[in-house]
Amino acid sequence: MTGFALAILPLVITPGASLTLLIRHVTEGGRRRALPVVLGMATGLYTHALLAVAGLSALVMRSETAFTVVRVAGACYLIGLGVWTWRSAGRERSASGRRQRWRSPYPQTLFATVLNPKAASVYLTLVPQFLTPGRPLAGQILALATVQAVMVSLWLTAWALLLPRTAARPGGERFRRTVGRIAGAMLIGLGGWGLISW
Repeated sequence: MTGFALAILPLVITPGASLTLLIRHVTEGGRRRALPVVLGMATGLYTHALLAVAGLSALVMRSETAFTVVRVAGACYLIGLGVWTWRSAGRERSASGRRQRWRSPYPQTLFATVLNPKAASVYLTLVPQFLTPGRPLAGQILALATVQAVMVSLWLTAWALLLPRTAARPGGERFRRTVGRIAGAMLIGLGGWGLISW
């Protein structure tokens, strides 16, 4: 477990979609909105772990066409989410504060994690190096997924504690819009990088 934790650490602290979404949502709605982001990320990681156990991830990674479909779908999702984030950052928040369910942090982070082929590759390239022959495969993979989920959760929580809710303060609305547009640009960049880096 310790070896896996050390191996996965660089991936955990590398900025990605989960951290970008966390910064955007916490800045806008406060620290309570960090929990849906964390839960969405954890659910996505366990989804990849279960797919690896079932062998579906291996099938996708071995099929160039299937892998390309997943890569393009994930990149397009991030680009679309980035465009929406950029545009919504320029709008005034409604008095009711109501949001459509698909705009909430949980599904956004869940889909961003599930559609990330790099997250799937972790369970096909890195995880097998830490599996013990002769022991139940599913239990080991899920245990390693738990280690990763806990590490990422702690990393995101630390960021959430450092990010104040500034939108309610004088000048905070401008700061919220700026952060929203930066987050949107980062998501678009992550999606674009996903299209050209594989």
